[in-house]
Amino acid sequence: MRVKPKKYNFFQRIGRAFKLNFIKLFRSPGGAKKVALGFAIGFGLEMLVISSASLIYILFIPIVRLAKGSFPAAIIGNVIGKLTFLPVILLPFARTIGKMIFPMKVKIGNSPPFSFKSLLHGDFSGLISILHGGVHVLIGMTIFGVVLGLASYFIVYYFYEKEKAKRLTRIRDKQALRKSKLNKTLI
Repeated sequence: MRVKPKKYNFFQRIGRAFKLNFIKLFRSPGGAKKVALGFAIGFGLEMLVISSASLIYILFIPIVRLAKGSFPAAIIGNVIGKLTFLPVILLPFARTIGKMIFPMKVKIGNSPPFSFKSLLHGDFSGLISILHGGVHVLIGMTIFGVVLGLASYFIVYYFYEKEKAKRLTRIRDKQALRKSKLNKTLI
């Protein structure tokens, strides 16, 4: 008789994915600083994926390697960034922040909608308005990526050290239990 596997709803699956990735993160080799740096870079770069049309992935490996962060932790940070849906949620705020930092006059209301036909005829006004809006979002998401990356560095560093201490106490307790059993059998 076959046992049917338990089915989980959407939110349970996302929770389980978070838990699995955090377990992988805390077990990744390299020490707390390296793992926290890799996670922070991966999480921060995830904020730039949408606004850079996924071109940030070209620089993903070189940035992690140059910063001497943990590459598996960077991938985990990137996956957790995807699971949180933060890049999508923060897009309108990023555009507002980008406009405040780099004010640029863009006529969206009166400009014609973008079409490839007008682009082929030499009218770049639709393309320019799209690029100008993208610049604002890119600036805002870069700021969000830096801030969230810095915050996640300290959070992951703290939890990695805490998990490491917990793991060491478990190992010590198991060794003490083994020693006491060994001493009882020898006596």
